[in-house]
Amino acid sequence: MTHNKEQALQLIRDRLRSGQRQMADWQTGPLAVSAVPGAGKSTGMAGAAAIAIARNQLHSRRQLVVVTFTRSAAANIKAKIRRYLREDLSLPQIGFVVQTLHGLALNIASRHPQLSGLNLNNVTVVTPDRSHRLIRAAVERWIAANPRRYQILVAGQQFDGEETERLRRQSVLRTEVLPSLAQTVIHEAKSSGYLPAKLWELSEQTRDDYGILAIAAGLYENYQDLLRSRDFIDYDEMILAALRVLENENIRRLWQNQVFAVFEDEAQDSSPLQTKLLEILATDPSNPNAPPNLVRVGDPNQAINSTFTPADPIYFRRFCSDCESNRLLATMDRAGRSSQIIIDAANFVLEWVNTSQLAGTEQPFRPQKILPVTADDPQPDANPDPVGRGLEIYTPRDVHHSVKLIGERVLELFAQYPTEKRSAAVLVRTNDQGRFVHQQLKEEYGDRIDIYDVVQHTLYTKVPAEILSLLQFVDRPHSPDYLKAALEVLVQRQLIPPQDLNALASLPEQFLYPGPLDPPQTEQVLKARRFCTKLLRARIELPHYQLITFLALALNYDPTELATADKLAERVVRQTAGDNSMPSTLNALSEIVSSERFEPVDTEGNDSQYTQPGKLTIVTMHKAKGLDWDYVFIPFLHAAMIPGNLRIPTPTQFLGDFTLAEVARAQIRASLHGESALPEVTEAWEKAGYLKTAEEFRLLYVAMTRAKRLLWMSAAKQAPFTWSKPENLQEQLPCPVIPMLKGKFPRSIVSLSMVSS
Repeated sequence: MTHNKEQALQLIRDRLRSGQRQMADWQTGPLAVSAVPGAGKSTGMAGAAAIAIARNQLHSRRQLVVVTFTRSAAANIKAKIRRYLREDLSLPQIGFVVQTLHGLALNIASRHPQLSGLNLNNVTVVTPDRSHRLIRAAVERWIAANPRRYQILVAGQQFDGEETERLRRQSVLRTEVLPSLAQTVIHEAKSSGYLPAKLWELSEQTRDDYGILAIAAGLYENYQDLLRSRDFIDYDEMILAALRVLENENIRRLWQNQVFAVFEDEAQDSSPLQTKLLEILATDPSNPNAPPNLVRVGDPNQAINSTFTPADPIYFRRFCSDCESNRLLATMDRAGRSSQIIIDAANFVLEWVNTSQLAGTEQPFRPQKILPVTADDPQPDANPDPVGRGLEIYTPRDVHHSVKLIGERVLELFAQYPTEKRSAAVLVRTNDQGRFVHQQLKEEYGDRIDIYDVVQHTLYTKVPAEILSLLQFVDRPHSPDYLKAALEVLVQRQLIPPQDLNALASLPEQFLYPGPLDPPQTEQVLKARRFCTKLLRARIELPHYQLITFLALALNYDPTELATADKLAERVVRQTAGDNSMPSTLNALSEIVSSERFEPVDTEGNDSQYTQPGKLTIVTMHKAKGLDWDYVFIPFLHAAMIPGNLRIPTPTQFLGDFTLAEVARAQIRASLHGESALPEVTEAWEKAGYLKTAEEFRLLYVAMTRAKRLLWMSAAKQAPFTWSKPENLQEQLPCPVIPMLKGKFPRSIVSLSMVSS
């Protein structure tokens, strides 16, 4: 390498922080990089990638593989690597590939269809949720094949034999309990390399009244059979298919010879099977017993998906520990994102939660402090001066008062720096909270604050599924499944009051057309019945081709959703040309929903960016990961929400003080973690509760570390018991972190007598 090239590489390295430089100095073997929020993971990875490409003279036949978890992150890192190669090194922009993990797996599987068993010309990729027809079909098969075990579930802990209650329980099992168990277990087991046979084996190691793991194994078997018979694949199947390809020694060596090394981003969210795939690709075929050339970058303290995906931070923590024992652990602990007081608050929460024992046997965080950057750091405006107090903690009267305080503070902040156009966001725990904030702010501040509601934007992708649910109902109104699915849509859209939908769906005729001898209906039930019968009248009175538009209007869609519904109607008309009947319409819609190939209309164009200056973004804490704003508002910090408790839905309580899905998940994870004995039901449920508590605190930590100049937090004295009914207020305890922060940072407490009420 020429002297000039060495100088250029040194310049890239010198612009990196100390932790990033450890990544840039990597040459071979494994390396764990534990990075705090705001440490510049993507910048460090891009710089290290460019240096590795230049030093090793990589090219199209010998490449560095960079793996991320989202397409947007992949595009971001790819652009940074190209910029380094083009502007700093004057090299061609080759020698590397950036892909999502599933994209990489699909690439391997599709190139060798005979080995993978996947022919992408014939299969459809799906992401089944519990209402997906594949899951429903697997449940129905299991019920038909296991009548005795099903009746044990119906009987539950106790049962008086009353027929109405029997029908209600059957509805709960078929539409909630068993689909939830199937979805959870299939994803958890498959992503970890467990096939149904392994679950059958595990079921012999546990004893409970229901045989939960045996039920799960049967559901898993049915699902796999249906997946193959219908030419569907799911995302876990892509990973398995790629691994099947790499079992062939010649093909494996072919791929390994093309891969110089693998850099993995967001490694804390990897599943065991995904890690196995990367380790195989990163292995040197000429020295297969040597450790793989694998650099894994992540933050176990930002692992916020493990309670609803197979991601488990324990694996990356173990990788960090193994690397640390061999002096192969790099720490990126300097971050320039936030003001010092915000860093201090985040560090305090991490330390206090770890010592509080609120998460029982779980340790929520890996001990690692965020440090400010050094004075010579190249990041402009690193660790900016705080605005206001930097950390402000409020105790509003109620949640309405909370939103009013946010609105007034936003107006004040945007007016204070009119030329800089800084960014702001309200981070909420649930979509219901986001809708509440949006409605309240829009009513009072809609003409003064430019609001972008990410929560509302995500609803646009649900349009096809919602229309399908209502069309299936108007086509077969006496189907308990279709009636319940339609009622769920109406409740989610806040068009009818929340209530026990299983009781309504178990007797469709009595609900829709009650006779004189039937018990009188409550006002809640009457509202639901009136809405449903209005939909059924439209089926008779309107031409077939107008039903989708009518349903969109009935659901009170906003302009963007209406445009999406119109686009959907046009698509269905094209697909059903020559057979414009209800069955063909339903088939076309089912295909669109299953294939997930329908993009909603975006009437806002480029305004879908979450961090635009001068706008107030409303977004959930989960979606906020990876983003930052000048001013971050986190309202509604109550103990009932963070950390909250594992909830047993009222309709399922006849089964006991636990949920089948969470018990099964905890038992499978115990096996994956190598525990000598699987926990029984009570212990498994307790473990699941600790896991949730730990993750909720990590989620709060992620939310707090999104703020650059001001972190605004509040826990109102009164809040809803359930956010589906925000008008029902009652006294609520604050999240346990709030009083601790007040004690540690007394100057952050804002007296409401000092602000307008």
